[in-house]
Amino acid sequence: MFKQHLNLAIAFALLCMGAISTSWSLETGKPAPEFTLTDTHGKIHSLTDFKGKTVVLEWTNPGCPFVVKHYGSGNMQALQKEYTAKGVVWLTICSSAPGKQGQMSSANWNKNLTENGSSPTALLIDEDGTVGRLYKAKTTPHLFVINSGGNVVYEGAIDSIKSPNPEDIPKATNYVRAALDEVLAGKPVTQPSTTPYGCSVKYAN
Repeated sequence: MFKQHLNLAIAFALLCMGAISTSWSLETGKPAPEFTLTDTHGKIHSLTDFKGKTVVLEWTNPGCPFVVKHYGSGNMQALQKEYTAKGVVWLTICSSAPGKQGQMSSANWNKNLTENGSSPTALLIDEDGTVGRLYKAKTTPHLFVINSGGNVVYEGAIDSIKSPNPEDIPKATNYVRAALDEVLAGKPVTQPSTTPYGCSVKYAN
């Protein structure tokens, strides 16, 4: 009965949330576009602040069932903790416009991060969508890996199973993990681009 309800909820989420996949992407192997954003504690961060470090950019929307899949299961938090412990900078970005799903005050974001056990380096607010459009972020989640040389070496989906069902996580290939492991080992990324999947980023009209 639970599985039947889960399947119905997933089907409804896909219908209502505008789940999409797209091949429209930022070119990998090129320098990552520079940006500056403010985090939920009022601190300003620029990509140049992290020169020489491996950086992950993660687009998010807590109302999206695909994001819920990875946070409700603890999958995203586990990745954040594992790789920030290895010196990776993890920047979670919300490009939801005011009044759109996912947009919250800084206080509510900080409460959300604490309750979820999230541990990014920072959660950055991009309400006007400037940085999201700069990176051609199309879905939540949509992830980018930038190497220590400042080049985008991976962009796309978190994993290989395009569903909002958390039961699929153990069966999927985690593309972000694979890319980070190769980067940290000084190897080229075997699969530098995949098609992101999830809810559309809720940009301003």
